[in-house]
Amino acid sequence: MTTTPHAPAAVDHLTVAERAARGKAARAEVPRSSHAAWDPPATRPDPVDVLEQQAPSRVADLVPIRYGRMLVSPFTFYRGAAAIMASDLSNTPRSGLLAQICGDAHISNFGVFAAPDRKLIFDVNDFDETLPGPWEWDVKRMAASIEIACRQRDLKPGRRRAAVTAAVREYRTAMRRFAGQGNLDVWYARLDEDDLVRRFESDVKDADVEDLRRAARKARGKDSLRALSKLTHEVDGELRFLSAPPLLVPIDELLPEGQAQDQTESLQGLIRTYRATLPADRRHLLETYRYVDLARKVVGVGSVGTRAWVVLLVGRDGQDPLVLQAKEAQASVLEPYIGASVYANHGERVVAGQRLMQAASDIFLGWEHLTGFDGVERDFYVRQLWDGKFSADVDNMPYERLVAYVKACGWTLARTHARSGDRVAIASYLGSGDTFDEAIATFSEAYGDQNLLDHRALLDAVDNGRVLARTGI
Repeated sequence: MTTTPHAPAAVDHLTVAERAARGKAARAEVPRSSHAAWDPPATRPDPVDVLEQQAPSRVADLVPIRYGRMLVSPFTFYRGAAAIMASDLSNTPRSGLLAQICGDAHISNFGVFAAPDRKLIFDVNDFDETLPGPWEWDVKRMAASIEIACRQRDLKPGRRRAAVTAAVREYRTAMRRFAGQGNLDVWYARLDEDDLVRRFESDVKDADVEDLRRAARKARGKDSLRALSKLTHEVDGELRFLSAPPLLVPIDELLPEGQAQDQTESLQGLIRTYRATLPADRRHLLETYRYVDLARKVVGVGSVGTRAWVVLLVGRDGQDPLVLQAKEAQASVLEPYIGASVYANHGERVVAGQRLMQAASDIFLGWEHLTGFDGVERDFYVRQLWDGKFSADVDNMPYERLVAYVKACGWTLARTHARSGDRVAIASYLGSGDTFDEAIATFSEAYGDQNLLDHRALLDAVDNGRVLARTGI
């Protein structure tokens, strides 16, 4: 079901000089140095309360797994704490310049995946929280994640700050370069595997470059055939999902027989109607596949407990699979602070934001609305489960490679914002000096301390029985 949010509004076409002046005026209103501040208000919500407010809309028996994954370290806690940070960011300075933002731009939400032309590209890969909003919020979430990841590696404060400022400097200088480029040049800009090596080879050793190429070869093999070998087996000559509860549960084990059949038919209906959200050529391609099986899959950290289904389809034969993921899309954690989405369907909100921010998106990316076996209506977005996806091991890579990686994150985040926001005004606001870089590094250090306290609050809540956590899953 497609929704039309509203008729397009008239667009003001300002001159470059007017756009630059807008950025400088914002700088006068909200100095770049003001972004250094993190002073939690006395009314700051209890972090565990914020997490608990998300629990009722999730699968109850999976919520303890979410908490268990967040307990592993302050960094895994941070990955699941987008709602907490959204509340915190609402109390920080805003330049008044907007872009389509990710809403959860920590460095583990960047990675490699295969573009439709089959080149491996580096980009943001999670858009569950996306909305138009203050571009600074994405920068702060990315930068704080670098600080926290570096703390997990026991790096000294100077090295942590150097990594953070390197990423923010890359964001700033990239935005200034994009400000000088034509609209199509910005739209087509991307980091593919060769660009990654060329852009950052001066930051890493030859062995690091070879490791990158090795990782790219590994990523190419992570596709539907790989998913077939990892997630399925044959039963009476037919492919079926494996049973690995609670992380992967086939539909016929999850529900009684009658309900399982109803849910299967409902999900099959979702696949049929979701096709309408695809371009005509992709609809034709999808129609060449037939449905085979369905299972519930646990994914991520912050997403654990939201409903995620994997759907197995086959094309020419059993060795021509397509594994789709239908993932529940709830309201963005940003909405209480910057307003509701213009899209009635949160799946469409995710898809629209992803298409606007990514250099290239999954050819099967679409959305739908589904009534579950419990009678509750929910929004979903659909994409391929794996398509050349690869995430960096930020815990163990050498420091020089980590710095190169976070610089790639900074460049990529600037490109996503340049596509949707006023890149000239943002670049003018940022300026040519390092005032903003240093301010964000100071904020990140303070927020790293806050995150430690919040992680401890969850540990205490588990210890005193306030919440239940399942670890090691």
